[in-house]
Amino acid sequence: MAVDGVTGASTPASKNASSRATIADNFDTFLSILTTQLKNQNPLDPLDTNQFTQQLVQFTGVEQQLKTNEFLEALLLNTQTGYRADAVSYIGKEVTASGETAELKDGGAYWAYNAESNVANASVAIKNASGQVVYSEGGSLNAGPGAFLWDGMGTDGSKQPDGVYTIDIKGTNLAGNTVKVSTSSVGIVTAVDFSGSEPMLTVGKNKIALSDVTSIKLVDSTGGGDTTDPDNTQS
Repeated sequence: MAVDGVTGASTPASKNASSRATIADNFDTFLSILTTQLKNQNPLDPLDTNQFTQQLVQFTGVEQQLKTNEFLEALLLNTQTGYRADAVSYIGKEVTASGETAELKDGGAYWAYNAESNVANASVAIKNASGQVVYSEGGSLNAGPGAFLWDGMGTDGSKQPDGVYTIDIKGTNLAGNTVKVSTSSVGIVTAVDFSGSEPMLTVGKNKIALSDVTSIKLVDSTGGGDTTDPDNTQS
């Protein structure tokens, strides 16, 4: 499982600490010079108080900004830690995510879909990693959610090798109007990758962005699986 530590936030924090130390040193030097000038100023031509007052305000403003930055970084770090903990909790659970890919493994590949209305004429095309159509069929679909289970056999009757495949479902109603059919990937999360800007869930050989997940559920430990009809297509 690729779970990286939260290391990215340490660099900005260390830079802020260094900047605050520099500001403190400069402020001490400024006060030392100012004190010396006040002790040795010409009584007939005293120093302009407006100038060093403005400098004092600038020092204070910069230091306050650095403190604010540190607070925001701590807040962001807590948010990222919680986000990562949420992502890790997906491991071992079945997720559904918007997409067209699924992994063919152990003689089956599974997709979920949703038809906006009844589809009188549906066409299903499954492509391999090279973009070649290896399986196609026609039929009809009921409106609403459904599932498509492919046994890995090509249209020509040949068994296709395990790997990642893409599905494309198109359809029209009785009037010949196009009906939108959205597809989703379904699978069990086995790992989480934090190397990018967003956690990626590993489902088989697929990588799914956490933001693409539309549903999540516990896996049936009895092996009975989901009670939903695994293939809602009607040839």
